[in-house]
Amino acid sequence: MEIYLIRHTTPKVEKGICYGQADLDITETFLEEVEAIKPHLPSDEIKVYSSPLQRCKKLADALFDGLAIDVHDDLMELNCGQWELLPWNDIPKEEIQPWMDDFVNVAVPKGESYVDLHNRVVKRFNEIVSKQESAVIVAHGGVLRSILSHITSTPLKESFDAFTLHYGCVVKIQVTEDSMTHELLYNYSRQGKEWHRPTV
Repeated sequence: MEIYLIRHTTPKVEKGICYGQADLDITETFLEEVEAIKPHLPSDEIKVYSSPLQRCKKLADALFDGLAIDVHDDLMELNCGQWELLPWNDIPKEEIQPWMDDFVNVAVPKGESYVDLHNRVVKRFNEIVSKQESAVIVAHGGVLRSILSHITSTPLKESFDAFTLHYGCVVKIQVTEDSMTHELLYNYSRQGKEWHRPTV
């Protein structure tokens, strides 16, 4: 059994903006990015799961035209609470520092911690695996890193260094009775380094 993880394409947002569950649209490079992803997908008809946010759902629809997409809220990105769509550098230091010191366990004000995201994502992932049928999950960077941390026993704090996942990346997980292994099939950066924390 194979589970394919696909990250959404480039979102329509300026660099340096904090976003998680904000429902960002896609950019004008969308169709070009879709074509780059397609060669790395399974050829057989497959069950498709997606985050409901449009940057994921539009990609799932484009890649698997005609298939029903099973949408789940627990595949959404981190809830960034009151920081959603604020410039990272405008978030008060006294507010952001506790989170910077321990983003795994400290929740964003009125949002989630990384552990909160991880727990809901792993629960959904395990349910998908339990169906014992090959599947695709179209979701977000935090969601994909949570899954890969889970199957490799990588500490969440190390997941950003352990798993560099660019927009539109494709990861294949091979599931056997007693193990899960992963292979990065496609991972190309169009924008260079992403910006997901203050620079000062």
